[in-house]
Amino acid sequence: MEERLKEKLWAFIAENNPELMFNLQEDYSVRKYLDGKINTLLPQLEQWKKDQVPEYIMEDMAMRELTADLKPSKFHYIREILEAEFETDFLRFKEAGVLTYEVVNLLDSSKEAFEAIDFSEKNKDSRRLRYAVMGMIAAYLESR
Repeated sequence: MEERLKEKLWAFIAENNPELMFNLQEDYSVRKYLDGKINTLLPQLEQWKKDQVPEYIMEDMAMRELTADLKPSKFHYIREILEAEFETDFLRFKEAGVLTYEVVNLLDSSKEAFEAIDFSEKNKDSRRLRYAVMGMIAAYLESR
């Protein structure tokens, strides 16, 4: 089950947190990261096994635990704003095949806004954050 969870976690990261995926690959630390995440969950997995929790439910609960700190996706947040508010640039990036790359760059340039507002499930709909990120995106696009 641990290997299957690692595969699912990696797929989740690739889809929702490509900036993390790129950083882990760049540092050659993918295996270390995945092993570390799974190792922190091993006691809980053992308890669920003792409690005879069905495997598919264990897997679902484990994935919720493993991905809790990876949500909400800043990548999807920026991508959605780019598509909604900067559609021309969004389409240009998409057609050029560099959308993911540019969104990751935008994520990096918007890091301060996310940190200042402490991006989380609770405040992901904050107008203040949205406008701050829109300003960062506009500045990034103007500099290109």
